[in-house]
Amino acid sequence: MMKNPVHPGEILREDVLADLGLSVGEVASRLGISRVTLSRVLHCHARVSPNLAVRLEEAGVGTARAWLAMQSAHDLAAERAAGLPTVRRLDPVA
Repeated sequence: MMKNPVHPGEILREDVLADLGLSVGEVASRLGISRVTLSRVLHCHARVSPNLAVRLEEAGVGTARAWLAMQSAHDLAAERAAGLPTVRRLDPVA
């Protein structure tokens, strides 16, 4: 069974910030965002937005495309796990 992709905030918290040894406030300041905004992402309560992805890239932390791909993979897995109401195919009219 395949494991669901982790939230990119968890990767940012566990792999990036831990290695840098910087506080959440310092990282937020350097990125030009509020500490609360960054904290919400780090604790998986908010998504990595395109704006944050670009800021991370500009700060030298991966590429915006990679951060958005991680977020998209996480979001898709969450939606599939939640299930959908009945959906009917969109077949052409005969």
